[in-house]
Amino acid sequence: MGAQLRVYKRRIRSVTATKKITKAMEMIAASRIVKAQRQVAASTPYATELTRAVTAVATGSTTRHPLTTEAEAPARAAVLLITSDRGLAGGYSSNAIKAAERLTERLRGEGKEVDTYIVGRKGVAYYGFRERKVSQSWTGFTDSPTYADAKQVAAPLIEAIQTETAEGGADELHIVFTEFVSMMTQSPVDNRMLPLSLEKVQESETSVASAAGGAKDQVLPLFDFEPSAEDVLDALLPRYVESRIYNALLQSAASEHAARRRAMKSATDNAGELIKSLSRLANAARQAEITQEISEIVGGSSALADATAGSDK
Repeated sequence: MGAQLRVYKRRIRSVTATKKITKAMEMIAASRIVKAQRQVAASTPYATELTRAVTAVATGSTTRHPLTTEAEAPARAAVLLITSDRGLAGGYSSNAIKAAERLTERLRGEGKEVDTYIVGRKGVAYYGFRERKVSQSWTGFTDSPTYADAKQVAAPLIEAIQTETAEGGADELHIVFTEFVSMMTQSPVDNRMLPLSLEKVQESETSVASAAGGAKDQVLPLFDFEPSAEDVLDALLPRYVESRIYNALLQSAASEHAARRRAMKSATDNAGELIKSLSRLANAARQAEITQEISEIVGGSSALADATAGSDK
């Protein structure tokens, strides 16, 4: 029984050490969420206004441009998947990968070839293990992305959308990331970045204007472009893609920290419950050991008393 008690005590020490680690990781993730939320809040207005500017240029001109013009028969699509570099974040990366798999299956069902671009070691490992082709990948900055990282990721995607499909380019650009809704909710989403869907943007702006009391039939402004609408769109294209990717990276980082905090809190709580269970088993083992020792002492005392009584006779 002494050996069993030592086993329980060893396991309690091991689980206690693990609990300290998970608690520390929970606190670190919680502290990083606040910074990530501020970055998301700071980047969203810029992305929104840039999208509105692109929409204004596109609706005010008849120029055919890859930013706003859909191909007559799109044959190839580029998909950017954003995952994490580290684990211990619950189903954060796996949910994003599943969303990318569904999107890829849908695009292939439409007869399009799919080129996959990946951010994060988890996504790279997933595709590498299954020996699937990845056009390009980036790692090392998912928990704290910068605008320079977004520009690095956007460069090959912009080049692909500006290249003819026959030469390896893409007709569409999609992005799959995890949207930060709240501390408890993070949802994987897939959005088409290019070509920009002008109808959706106009509908959203119309609904906002109606909610604010504006007229339904608004008079659209007239624009003059210098040097030309095409040059303006060429200048806005990289800014638009970079801002959208940067915002998606920040949303994913905030979601990753929130998912890790929730996962580590669950692990800490489970460790506490396991320590309680092992402590009860250890106490039962110690009580059984004490009972056995008392029984042995009583039995030895009785045997000694009987032996003494026999010798006196």
